[in-house]
Amino acid sequence: MHQGVGGGSAGWGQSGPHPAAPPPPPIPPAQGWPQMPPAPAPVGPPSHPVAPVPEATGHIPLPPAVPGTGAATLAVLLIGPAGAGKTTVARHWASTRPVPTAHVSLDDVREWVCSGFADPQAGWNEHSEAQYRLARRTCGFAARNYLANGISCILDDAVFPDRPVVGLGGWKRHVGPTLLPVVLLPGLEIVLERNAARSGNRRLSDEEVARIHGRMAGWYGSGLPIIDNSHLDVEGTARALDETLARALA
Repeated sequence: MHQGVGGGSAGWGQSGPHPAAPPPPPIPPAQGWPQMPPAPAPVGPPSHPVAPVPEATGHIPLPPAVPGTGAATLAVLLIGPAGAGKTTVARHWASTRPVPTAHVSLDDVREWVCSGFADPQAGWNEHSEAQYRLARRTCGFAARNYLANGISCILDDAVFPDRPVVGLGGWKRHVGPTLLPVVLLPGLEIVLERNAARSGNRRLSDEEVARIHGRMAGWYGSGLPIIDNSHLDVEGTARALDETLARALA
């Protein structure tokens, strides 16, 4: 009887699993022999050239300068008589800024009242004054809501310097102390010409336009910035408005 080989439990001639031999350790490079450099990264095809890596110099490129008010978040009140172009200029300024800007017109908000609208042309009374106050509060709420969400806002209104009921203080109470008022005051002949091109309840009589324009002259000497846009188009007036606001911010 032959004994098994290797002292295992399996006898000679019996089959069984054999452990795999461990892999040989890597052969270190011989002393004094240079190691092979790593393979270069594949180069893209000619139709997709690899962009060169810019050299790190520590220079930080600055964004291009934006003239005027730039990206500032503003609350603006554009004041002026009927026919001064407040609504048109305010809308153009708001639509051409590089940052989100809203335009809220007091006349538009007043006319949200359809049945029972108290038209000031029929006479200023307690009903027209109450609707004006309501419209101003609504505009102020809208402006604060826009500002709270990072959106600038420009409002327009015929604010009289000699009438506290429709004065500047009320607008600042509703919008906030950061409100920037600017007066738009062209010559009387320009105002009359622009008013004649209006229609509906936006058009006033020449006597009423002249009376409002005369009262607006009280803004001279008030310290508020005044723009005479008698010889400026809409784009030029909006540009003058932006430059005026930039100086006020500075």
